[in-house]
Amino acid sequence: MARKKGILDFMKMKKDGEQAAWVTAYDYPTASFAEQAGMDLILVGDSLGMVVLGYESTIPVTMADCISHCQAVRRGAPNTWIVGDMPFLSYQVSDQDAVENAGRFHKEASVDCIKLEGGRRVCSKIKAITDAGMLVMGHIGLTPQSSGQLGGFKAQGRDVNSARDLIIDAIAIQEAGAYALLLEAVPPELTGFIAQKLKIPVYSIGAGQPCDGQLLICGDMLGMFETFTPKFVKKYANIAEIEVNAFKQYINDVKSGQFPTDEHVYHILDGKEEFEKLFKEF
Repeated sequence: MARKKGILDFMKMKKDGEQAAWVTAYDYPTASFAEQAGMDLILVGDSLGMVVLGYESTIPVTMADCISHCQAVRRGAPNTWIVGDMPFLSYQVSDQDAVENAGRFHKEASVDCIKLEGGRRVCSKIKAITDAGMLVMGHIGLTPQSSGQLGGFKAQGRDVNSARDLIIDAIAIQEAGAYALLLEAVPPELTGFIAQKLKIPVYSIGAGQPCDGQLLICGDMLGMFETFTPKFVKKYANIAEIEVNAFKQYINDVKSGQFPTDEHVYHILDGKEEFEKLFKEF
């Protein structure tokens, strides 16, 4: 059984140039498979709202949703570093709310750290959670919870002014006490600069290779989420096609009488005559 990695391991990986591979998971089976494969980290993202619950965005996701799914993932991957994603309005209102809700993730779901979105405007929340003894991962670039302000799910930092803002945000997040940073949908040139500028690990989801590790949404990489596929996704399987074909075959077998067969049933233990007497009683 592989040893669970920790913050010192991730810092050493950055220093040694070893890439961290991680993925989202929202349930026990997926988490178990990810751990068996040797995943470095697992994110229980609020993306579960779209991938699992069928919402159009991450906004409707609640604390109860996130904690429940974190609990399932922890049961499936007891020896993997778990990142709990703080949902919309669980930290934005006040520093106190941020600390209390981050604490719930740790107490109720045994996560190893939490992640929250935003730059300078959430730095007081990062500091408050860190001062309370918990680890925080920052997240800037395309931030789904505030995608309305960004004009939709669009890449960020593609001009000099917005790139400058992201660099300032990244530095502020590190100074606030975050132990790592996730960059989403920004140019690789900017990713490389930020990764070199910061002492903490800098990870990418759709932000190119020159950083300290890569994250993908499990539904995207496994071909399970069919609504849309971001440009930065590489599909490693087509689970949706496999499942649909399996369901079609099952339907056909049921309607044609090919399922169940004798091998799929439990036969009586007593003699046939005893059962015939039983049936006659009614």
